[in-house]
Amino acid sequence: MRLNAWREAPFYSDPERAALAWAEAVTLVTEGHVRDAVYEQARSQFTEEELLNLTLAVVTINGWNRLSIAFRSVPGAYQPQPSRAEPTRLAA
Repeated sequence: MRLNAWREAPFYSDPERAALAWAEAVTLVTEGHVRDAVYEQARSQFTEEELLNLTLAVVTINGWNRLSIAFRSVPGAYQPQPSRAEPTRLAA
């Protein structure tokens, strides 16, 4: 996977690079704030609504990752249980 090397990879578009930089900055926001250059790059590629939606997606993914880490989830270990609900019967 080349996502870890997105800065060096030649095949990401400008909007993809802006989204990746924004996601990284929002994820690492505890180290300060999102740098002005990253914000300006993102705003040049996305509308306010698109940037809001991208930010909400990043925050959601980060939240799920933190829950998984906190509860020591093992990737691939989850197996859904069969439904215990009774089938719905229609009245005749």
